Amino acid sequence: MSLFTPLKLRDLTLRNRIAVSPMCQYSAQDGEPNQWHLVHLGSRAVGGAGLVMAEASAVQPSGRISPADTGLWNEAQAQAWAPIAQFIRENGAVPAIQLAHAGRKASIAAPWNGGRNVPDEQGGWPVCAPSALAFDEHSRVPQALSLSQIDALVADFAAAAKRALDAGFELIELHAAHGYLLHEFLSPLSNQREDAYGGSFENRIRLVLRIVAALRAVWPERLPLLLRISATDWAPEGLQGWDLEQSCALAEALRGSGVDLIDVSSGGTLARTPIPVGPGFQTPFAAEIRRRSGIATSAVGMITAPEQADHIIRSGQADLVMLAREMLRDPYWPRRAAAALGVKIEVPPQYQRSW
Repeated sequence: MSLFTPLKLRDLTLRNRIAVSPMCQYSAQDGEPNQWHLVHLGSRAVGGAGLVMAEASAVQPSGRISPADTGLWNEAQAQAWAPIAQFIRENGAVPAIQLAHAGRKASIAAPWNGGRNVPDEQGGWPVCAPSALAFDEHSRVPQALSLSQIDALVADFAAAAKRALDAGFELIELHAAHGYLLHEFLSPLSNQREDAYGGSFENRIRLVLRIVAALRAVWPERLPLLLRISATDWAPEGLQGWDLEQSCALAEALRGSGVDLIDVSSGGTLARTPIPVGPGFQTPFAAEIRRRSGIATSAVGMITAPEQADHIIRSGQADLVMLAREMLRDPYWPRRAAAALGVKIEVPPQYQRSW
């Protein structure tokens, strides 16, 4: 296996093992993507990635991170996504979308507008979480979800998956990382419930397992389902958070559930905690989860060099590499990587004179 070996996931075959990681653009209106999203995502398909994943898209209006987030809670949004998914597919990449709910980290401004709580009078809204614990001093105190609200949430994830299919996406990813709602249920730092969704490990993973089952019930058997998790909260010593051991146990619990690949990131539950950031710093988590569960994984986080990405695949640490900031810097990174690794890949006829 190498970076440019095709990857088969169910009936789909990715032309290589390079994926564009979902990256919020904070550029939507009423949850609908627009020409910015078409050019942003489309250029990365033209650039040669095997998988192009659209940003975290909310399954409920209250699940947006910011008022400018994309969504899939209504048909107008699905229709707006359709030409984007079509363009990605027509240019050789698999069109994918991440389904999400921001939980207690919702109703904040775009990063370039300060990234803090948006008041109601400026378009903000009440937020929800497993427990009534605010993320930080700048965030709203969330409402703890009731059991009926949890049931509605599961149904809304399934409905969003149906809309993703109608829009032409061929792969969906469930977002359970980065301190957003599903990660909030997983971590004992944010989940202090005393019912069937809190306390024990089995209870804290219950909602993720329910949503995976609901998605698989409506998502075609022939198409893949991915799950993004934070492998660890990076909790300081003395604080019991979500960690690699629990991540491996979750992955083992997911065997046979219909999850085809676990997208392994980290952090997001704690507002301020030291994280030992460096090249490929999260890749060992992907490798360990892959080894222990037998489920395919993707690695993400400061993967920048073609040789580095190729080594991750060749050494069996992960089955796919997700690139984020490097893809923002260079939409044509896959073509540059192919040249650096001595691999000949197909180039659009419009660009052939330059390669």
